[in-house]
Formats: sequence, C-alpha cells, structure tokens
Amino acid sequence: MNAALLQYGIVSERDVLEHIPRRYENYALTPAKAIYEDKERVVVYGRLKGPLAHPLRFGARVLYRFYFESQDGASFLVEAWNRRYLGNFLEEGASYTLVGIYEKRRHALALVNIVKGPIDPRRTLRPVYSLPASVSMRTYLPLLKRCFLDAKGRTPDVVPPEFSRKYRLLSHFDALYKAHFPSSYEDVHQALRTLKYEDALVFSLATQMARKANKSLRKDRRRRIDQEKLGRFVASLPYKMTPDQSRAVREALADMDSPSVMYRLLQGDVGTGKTLVAGVLSFANYTRSEQTAFLVPTDTLAHQHYETLCGFFKGTNVRVGLLVGSLAPAERSATLRDIADGTIDVVVGTHALFSKGVEYAYLGLAIIDEQHKFGVDQRSRLLGKGEHADLLLMSATPIPRTLTLTIYGDLDVSSLSSFPSGKRQVGTFLVKPGSALIKKTIDGSLESGHRVFIVAPTINGADEDSSVLKRAAAFKRLYPGKVTMMHGRMDPLEKEAASLAFRTGLCPILVATSLVEVGLDVKEADAMVVYDPTHFSLSSLHQLRGRIGRDGSPASFIMVSEEKEEDVEKLSVLLHTEDGFKIAEEDLRLRGPGEIAGTKQSGLPDFRYANVISDFKIFECARDDAASILASEGRLEYGPISERAKKESKGSTLA
Repeated sequence: MNAALLQYGIVSERDVLEHIPRRYENYALTPAKAIYEDKERVVVYGRLKGPLAHPLRFGARVLYRFYFESQDGASFLVEAWNRRYLGNFLEEGASYTLVGIYEKRRHALALVNIVKGPIDPRRTLRPVYSLPASVSMRTYLPLLKRCFLDAKGRTPDVVPPEFSRKYRLLSHFDALYKAHFPSSYEDVHQALRTLKYEDALVFSLATQMARKANKSLRKDRRRRIDQEKLGRFVASLPYKMTPDQSRAVREALADMDSPSVMYRLLQGDVGTGKTLVAGVLSFANYTRSEQTAFLVPTDTLAHQHYETLCGFFKGTNVRVGLLVGSLAPAERSATLRDIADGTIDVVVGTHALFSKGVEYAYLGLAIIDEQHKFGVDQRSRLLGKGEHADLLLMSATPIPRTLTLTIYGDLDVSSLSSFPSGKRQVGTFLVKPGSALIKKTIDGSLESGHRVFIVAPTINGADEDSSVLKRAAAFKRLYPGKVTMMHGRMDPLEKEAASLAFRTGLCPILVATSLVEVGLDVKEADAMVVYDPTHFSLSSLHQLRGRIGRDGSPASFIMVSEEKEEDVEKLSVLLHTEDGFKIAEEDLRLRGPGEIAGTKQSGLPDFRYANVISDFKIFECARDDAASILASEGRLEYGPISERAKKESKGSTLA
C-alpha cells in the first residue's frame, strides 16, 4: 500500500491526515415512500433476498444482479456494473445499507455503493477519497485512524490564538478530525473554514515576507538609464506603443532606477505586446552598460525572440546573442566567450542561460518569459549570475484583477489589456467532427496565402481526433505537400525545421500539440482548428486563440467537439468573450478546490484546501492579518506561523 500511496504524494503521517476527502457520501436513510421519483438517489437498509444472480457479460463489461428487501418491506432488483467484489461480499439473508439510483419503469436500483450492516445515525456522512485503485477504504481507514491516535497531542496550531478567536476557528487537529469523521455538514464546513484560513494565512505571510526580503536588497552603485538615448530608440521603433505598454515601461524604468532590486510581473493576453516592452527595457539596461538575459522555455521561442530583438535593435550598437542547447560546440564556445567579455549585450536562450559554464560580464536585467514554466530555483540560478540584477517576469496567462494583490503579494504587477493592432477580429466556433466549416475555413486561408494551425491534445492517442500523428496523416492526404508537424518528442532541429517551413509558407498547415501555445508568432496565421478542446483549460484555449489574427485581419478559431452538454457549457465561455481576465476567472471557477489551474500550467500557486476564487474573502482577511503579524514579528504567539511562513517564503522569494 505504501508504494501505491506514494504516487499520490502520501508519504508521512502528516500527509495521511492532510489528505482530506474530495467529497462526502450521505448515508442518511431515505424516508419510506409508496413509490420513489424516477432517477432519485435513495438510501435503504435491508437484507439480501436470494443469492447473487449469474453475471451477464457484455464485451468487457459485466452486469451483476441481486434482489434486495428494505426494512420497510419494499423489494428491488439491484444492478451493478463491473463490481467483481460482490461475489465474495454479499451473503444471502445478511443486512446491508445500500445507495442507488431508482429507475421507476423497472422498479430497480442502479448500485452506487453498499455497506454491510446499519449506519450509525451520528455518522451518516462517509468520506470519499482520491486513492489509488489498489487501495480500498477497508485498508485505508485503519491507517487513517492509527495516524490520528499517534498525532493526538502532537499536532501544533500555527494560527495565532487571537485570529482563532476572531474567526471562531477549530484547532488544527480538530479541523482535520472533523474533515475525516464529520457528524454533519456543519462539521465539514467548520473544518474547511479553519484549514482554508490556515492555508491563506501561511501563503499571505510568506509572500509578504518574500516581498520584504526582495525590497531590502540594494543594488550596488550603477549608472542611471540614459533617458535621452532611450527616447530616441523608442521613437525609431516601427510600432507605436499602446498606452498600456507605455505605462508598463514607465513603471519598470522607475524600478530599474531605484536603489531596490526590481521584482516585477508583466502580464497580458497573447498579442498585447509584452515582447516590445521587454525590448525597450533591454535597451534601457544597455544604456547603463549592463547585459540582459532573456530566458524562455523552448528553443523555438528562443529563435523567435532572437529574430524579433535583432529587428528591434537594427541600426543600434546593441549586439544580440542566442544560447540554446542545439548550438554546435564551436558556436556555443564563441557565444559563451562573447557573454563573458561583454561583447553580447542581450542574450536570448533556454535553460542554458543559467548552466554552470555561463559567466556574464555584468548581468543587470533578467527577463523570464512564460515565467510559470520555470521553478523558483531556476530563477534564482539565473539571478545568481549577476550582482542583484533586476527581474522582469512575463506571463500570457492573465490573473483576474481582483486576485492580483493576493496571488502576487511578493511582486509589483503591470498589466497589458489592449492590442497594438487594435481590436482583434477572431471568430470563435464550436462544431462537431466532420463539419463542413473546417474544410471551408482551411481552403479559404490557403487561397488567400495565410497559414493554418491544427491542434490536438496528444501525440499518438487512440482516438484519431486527439492524436497529432493521426491528424497529420489525415491532413496530408487532403493537402499533399502542404502539411508539417510539431510535437514534444521531436528533437530541437526537427522542431525548428517544422517551424521554419510553416513561417515561410513552404508548408502552410502545421499540425501540433499545444506547444504552439507558447511562442510561435506567425502574423500570417488566420485560422486554427482545435480537436478535443475539453482536454485543455479555458486559459490554454484562449492562449491558443491568441496565436491567430495577430495582424488585425479577420481570423477563425474552430473547436471540434462532440458537443456534449457539459462540454458546451464549458466552451461557451470562449464563444462569448475574448477578455483573458474573465476567462481566467471562469477557468478557476470551473475547477474544484485542490485543482486550481492546473496551477502548474497557469502560474498560480497550489493550495491544499483553498480555492482562490470561491474563498477570495478568506484570502482578503488573511492578507490583512498577515500584514499585522509582519508588523509585530517579535511577538511570541506569532512564532509558529512565522516559522512556517519562512519555510514557504524560501520558495517564494527570488532573492
């Protein structure tokens, strides 16, 4: 069992206690009725009437049937699919509590759950856990009870007493116990209130500690930015900056000229011009005779940013370098030499930028694109290449405005919401497989000299619609000589070749996984077809949509789905808005506690109990309480929460 639990991150006694139920099954008996409503969930207590019938096989599925008589005298046919354990579990004449969905036409119950014997009326709520298939509740429950016995009296409270009294919170031990063994839904509510507040308070205090540590760092003496030279550079750019971009540049320049090290996040939708802001700040850094390192997650994006920055700095003395894993040894050695002696002013690259052999002459600014793709340790290793270098993080996953202060408490934030080319004209459609709109849109794009993205969620899935390899084969038959392919198992040179064929129009159709979400900027792309869109988060789909129509011309974003009711509800958000902040908020709302964001992909922090949308009020209170704790850090009763937050802040601070 230990090896199986390890896959779920359950290693220690604490992990067992803090792995709270994902939901609760209510075993309170349904009041007896002459007849139940069709599809009604019912809980009945009674006995097995006759033996288990011979199972019926339907291919890989097996149907088990038996008759059950409730204590009220009602008899039911009970049906259960694929419940092999019933053969050993059921005993003729024995008593059980049964949960099922009533089917009025046949007076039958579809089995949901069954428990031997009666249920204690004080314990009618039964927890349901996310556990490995090999770990049953019968084996997990004794482990859970043993951990509680061992932990009693040894589980410290980290929330200071004054806040526990203020919000009428439970002790940490009692909150965990009531979460696992509730007598009522009120027990569950009070337990989660306590655990969520603790989550929020530790996080808020940790981010504020990180911010304090960041702000306390002082740069060594540096030249100030040459505003006159910077002004001439901005005027020479082929693009006029939007008001959002101008404001973001002003905010960052003020940080860069201040005595404190800059820790700023620049967030905005795909296409709002974050790269231009980064280019202007890189030039500003150049005017103070310092180097800029521009870190990106993929070779493809590195090549693209390299070309873009070379275009920005054409006609200036700024020298741009490229450092990626696919460089030939001689080319890499020359680039490392030029970085070390200061010949290169701006270097764009992947993880190679912070590898062991890279030395900078004077790193003054680190820019990290798609910041959530990099861990704190990786950011720190890059910053460690300089002496208190300024830091700009960039993200194309917008966070709802109301959450910015809470989520990014350790950073200053600039946001871009307007598009340099004006309002984008991207039509969004939801169609069924085989829709005539797909071919019509692709044909129209090709006839007008544009490019088309085809996106599927897996490289080689069983379903043709979800497989890049199968989709590519199908489109190559339809459009011979016009299709190229890109996915994560290809080596960097293969990806770059596919990217080049697509960008130049040699192959105007690119079939790919969602890796095109990050960094493939092709102005001529005016159509995208996404298969199996429910495999992606709304924010990911919105980022994919941002890859087309970037020159302001009309574009089409087509999602291909079977249009199940739950799919339509989710995807309709994209049909009705292009506001990335609203989409991010809806994306979070649709996810349950503990699964925020695919937080690993969205850039949001991961919480054990709290949900940053539904529990926002708790976070607001915790943020204010954390500020008062930080202002009186020396108080004895603040010791436990401060120690816990310090451990967390080591993972948050970028110093």
